[in-house]
Amino acid sequence: MQTPLISTDRMSRRQALATSATLSGLSLPGFLQLRSAAAEQVHLPVKAKSCIIVYLWGGMSHLESLDLKPSAPKEVRGEFSPISTAVPGIQIGEHLPLLAQQTDKLAIIRSIHHDDPAHGRGMYWNLTGHKPPRVGNIAPERNDWPSLPAVVTKFRTAPRGVPGAVRLPYPLVDNGTLQAGEYGGWLGVQCDPIVIRTPSGEAFAGVSRSLGSEVLNLNDVDVPRLTNRRSLLETLDPASRRQPEHSSFQHFHDLAEDILAGAAVKEAYNLDREDPKVRETYGRHIGGHSLLLARRLTEAGVPIVQVCLAAGDLNGASGDMWDTHGDNFNRLKQRLLPVFDQGTSALLQDLSDRGTLAETLVVVLTDFGRTPNINGGAGRDHYPYVYSIALAGGGIQGGQVYGSSDDKGAFPKTLACTPPDVHATMFHLMGISPRAELRDMLNRPLPICDGDVLPII
Repeated sequence: MQTPLISTDRMSRRQALATSATLSGLSLPGFLQLRSAAAEQVHLPVKAKSCIIVYLWGGMSHLESLDLKPSAPKEVRGEFSPISTAVPGIQIGEHLPLLAQQTDKLAIIRSIHHDDPAHGRGMYWNLTGHKPPRVGNIAPERNDWPSLPAVVTKFRTAPRGVPGAVRLPYPLVDNGTLQAGEYGGWLGVQCDPIVIRTPSGEAFAGVSRSLGSEVLNLNDVDVPRLTNRRSLLETLDPASRRQPEHSSFQHFHDLAEDILAGAAVKEAYNLDREDPKVRETYGRHIGGHSLLLARRLTEAGVPIVQVCLAAGDLNGASGDMWDTHGDNFNRLKQRLLPVFDQGTSALLQDLSDRGTLAETLVVVLTDFGRTPNINGGAGRDHYPYVYSIALAGGGIQGGQVYGSSDDKGAFPKTLACTPPDVHATMFHLMGISPRAELRDMLNRPLPICDGDVLPII
């Protein structure tokens, strides 16, 4: 099977500027001065005050969800049928009936692609907007590109006692290894999104720490005792808190104490404060609880929350990955799609009812899609060469489909785009210039994104 190149037929804005500068005779110093001036325009008008990433870890099959191919041969089209939606002309999979009622809010992208079929590397593409830096399974290193939540943390300020970025309900893990694309990379631990365990949710695969920071569980906190311990530590060892070698630990220690001693995050964490009818719409499963908690955390001031949408039960079962190598259709129909359908549609409707969808960007991401051909185990394998995602709220124009795949869902057919383009669009809506520059560990100025803003806003 032919493998497409990661580049598309569109020239990036950065390439176009460099080319036009060359053709016009602009000197290199002049070009660099123009680039620097453009990079200084970091802040744009803010359409999305907050962002919720719904991450489908493992790779959701586009052919059973957002891009069905009913006219394709049986070995491609599979068992599911498309259904009509709230927007005439847009169809999605039959096992997403609730989401079908929300398509007036969605911009569905059916032409996104990259070039890496490994879980962690596909996740790196989608959460950093950059090509993975090394081969094999990529555990976190400090010279990695920072994740999208980490970059947002750098540019957006959260209230005191509120973290800049949160992940729910546990870190993403592949074969017991934490994945690089979720962290602050060369921005440092201060930009690492923290993990807050969803109420009733247990740590995934036995993981209890995320690169130097504990997974926070806000249940049963004795605030007076915490305050006394903090005062005692300051009295006994004030100097050690200022030592560089303790800065990483101290950052998370202080942040955790501020969160636990404060009110905003703790009140958001208490789902018992939520209207029982609203809780019911999200679903009595860890996926629904995580999405509801994400909404409450953004209302408490957290700029960006990333949810690993799991199908686990409330007894702490971690649930399924969206990695359907075998029994694809039953797993999707019975476990994965119902949780995604119920939780995500409830989130969109809830935000709309509360009047906050226009200022809350919701983005559905995944590692990649699944192979057009069904394998011998009634499953589909990893496939990054075209897949589907969706965006809503926060300045997105709903009721549209951007791009298309070919008649087998194998390659982009029109308007091919890549993860960097999605990141550029998200940054733009959150008031951050995609050309804003950050300094890496070698003090090199690097733009936060190489993509172009997609015309879906």
